[in-house]
Amino acid sequence: MKADRLLSILLLLQTRGRVPAHELADRLEVSVRTIYRDVEALSASGVPVYAERGRHGGIELLAGFRTDVTGLTADESRALFILAAQGAHAALGLDAALGSALRKVMAALPAPYRPAAEVTSRRILVDATRWKGGPQPAVDLDVLQDAVFADRRLRLRYRHSGAKDPSTYTVDPYGLVSKAGVWYLVADRRARPRLFRADRVHSATLLPDPVKRRPGVELADAWEELRRQVEERPGGLDVTVRVRRSRLDMFVRLNASSLAQLPEGEGEGEKEWVTVRLSYGVVGEARQLLQFADALEVVSPPEVRAEVAAAAASVTELYQRVSGPVE
Repeated sequence: MKADRLLSILLLLQTRGRVPAHELADRLEVSVRTIYRDVEALSASGVPVYAERGRHGGIELLAGFRTDVTGLTADESRALFILAAQGAHAALGLDAALGSALRKVMAALPAPYRPAAEVTSRRILVDATRWKGGPQPAVDLDVLQDAVFADRRLRLRYRHSGAKDPSTYTVDPYGLVSKAGVWYLVADRRARPRLFRADRVHSATLLPDPVKRRPGVELADAWEELRRQVEERPGGLDVTVRVRRSRLDMFVRLNASSLAQLPEGEGEGEKEWVTVRLSYGVVGEARQLLQFADALEVVSPPEVRAEVAAAAASVTELYQRVSGPVE
């Protein structure tokens, strides 16, 4: 709707200052010509907005102009009170600020929408943590936040998974991302995107040097590139297993990231064993199958069968060494 678009333009100009017409067009998914027509409509309604053409031009509000916008729709007011990833606010030290902001928003809402917003906050809860994820280690985000907002470089002492000792890196941060309850620092190292789990950062030092990011790359761009690297990483090792139907649901949930194909033969009345195909990066990753040893058979390839059998033998040997031979 045109009214919603005019309001969006007004809010963007109020928060961003001068904005190029093509950027407004991209954000609102309309043509540049439509943006200029909308600017004329805003001006005709009394909003002091003007456009400057040229390389460094753009659309801007008259200096000092502000407006209180309370024309939220019912759906918009509900959306504001569904607090996804509530733990993120606490980790950033913003719990009190969030509560204060929501009280101000509630006061600014049109009266007919206030009851719906209040009910939404009591009826909808989003918990971003995984089931049985275990207690999360304490994470100190203060220095990481300082670097992100001050556009400064960071020196990290960081321990990689499986490493005994931390390594030292100098990085150029883009920002912080909370993924399923886990905080990550997205940063460039030697002009290449890297992902650092905040709970593996042993120490972080804010450097005096300004950050050196790749031109035109924002946090969302760097995160998308890293996310694709993780999710689309080629497995390279195809594994076929048979799983007891009684354990199938749990098996699929715990191995979702390694599934190469949905389980076959899941209809009612099917036989007891279900064939599942997985994909791993290396043979050693298949050791995680051992947790389903009493309900799983490795069909192929032979090297994975041997790896899981060796892991099972190691566990048996360990228990015999601790508790003595089984009679």
